[in-house]
Amino acid sequence: MVPAGQWAGWRESDTAVPGRAGAGRALDSLVVSLTLGIVGLPNVGKSTLFNALTRNDVLAANYPFATIEPNVGVVPLPDDRLDRLAELFHAERTVPATVSFVDIAGIVKGASEGAGLGNKFLANIREANAICQVIRVFDDPDVVHVDGRIDPTSDIETINTELILADLQTLDKALPRLEKEARTRKESRPALENAQRAKEILDSGETLFSAGKDVDTELLRELSLLTTKPFLYVFNADEGVLTDDARREELAKLVAPADAVFLDAKVEAELLELDDEESVRELLESVGQPEPGLYALARAGFHTLGLQTYLTAGPKEARAWTIPQGATAPQAAGVIHTDFERNFIKAEVVSYADLVEAGSLVAARSAGKVRMEGKDYVMADGDVVEFRHGTTSKSKG
Repeated sequence: MVPAGQWAGWRESDTAVPGRAGAGRALDSLVVSLTLGIVGLPNVGKSTLFNALTRNDVLAANYPFATIEPNVGVVPLPDDRLDRLAELFHAERTVPATVSFVDIAGIVKGASEGAGLGNKFLANIREANAICQVIRVFDDPDVVHVDGRIDPTSDIETINTELILADLQTLDKALPRLEKEARTRKESRPALENAQRAKEILDSGETLFSAGKDVDTELLRELSLLTTKPFLYVFNADEGVLTDDARREELAKLVAPADAVFLDAKVEAELLELDDEESVRELLESVGQPEPGLYALARAGFHTLGLQTYLTAGPKEARAWTIPQGATAPQAAGVIHTDFERNFIKAEVVSYADLVEAGSLVAARSAGKVRMEGKDYVMADGDVVEFRHGTTSKSKG
């Protein structure tokens, strides 16, 4: 059990940080981290955007297939709540939730049949939780478009078509095996029926994710079908588009109900060179942006995957933890350490807003804002939590 007075200020050796071995195992099939696979046609600004988002020097060149191997970077999810918690608990540091970005080589027509980098692209994107399509809407005669024209609708159709064709190839290879299994094992029939339904959906030009409940993708998980992943879209635009509300609305409707983020990848790179907040603000205002694109993209990614964060704080750190919406208190505890879920007793919970309004944890308790919750409690975004759990040799607060 966590000692009295320590508000989930876990020791570093006792935590399972997302991205490290063993992280999130207690949530089993639930998604506890976010990896966005950045895809798009060549020369749409994927690598430039990746450089800006991760502060890494990834090759960004004006020719197709400059990115040969996928490049991975981890960036923090901005969360002003952590700074306030650090003040209240005199924490030594803040640890935000993280978003992983994977920059993957540009796709071209025929990729599903081996054109360009072909199956190498497809294999890399299978590891992502969501697909982030970067769509070019900026006009620059010095950066050639692979198709010779700026056409967001055509670019989106090209990418979707190649992903659909890749999934059809996967199903065509798997169906004979599934049919054979279904003849001898009754329990295999649902997987076969869903695979057949998935093929019908893909043949109609629709992605499996957009088909929703028409197909049970859980039964097809072993196939790693690409179009079961949710999509979000980044429109890499110039000032003319960013300051044109009507054009932005038009483009957003093109991909609705998926999330759409608008930014200028070159501006995002320039922001990294600025040292003071005033200069950052002025540059963003000049292109009609209220905040850096990273902030909007990270939030869109969380929304796309249905994720949220809860908070812990103590003298050592104020930290945000990533969980799926709908996760229970024991499942949330398991993100910190598997033993915390296994030996869960209860959770002491206060909303961030109530805690800040009270001014301290003691004051929040006195005001009746701190609650004791059990195993069935469903976590809310912004809950500040202390988990009470039975002690084991591996789990001491």
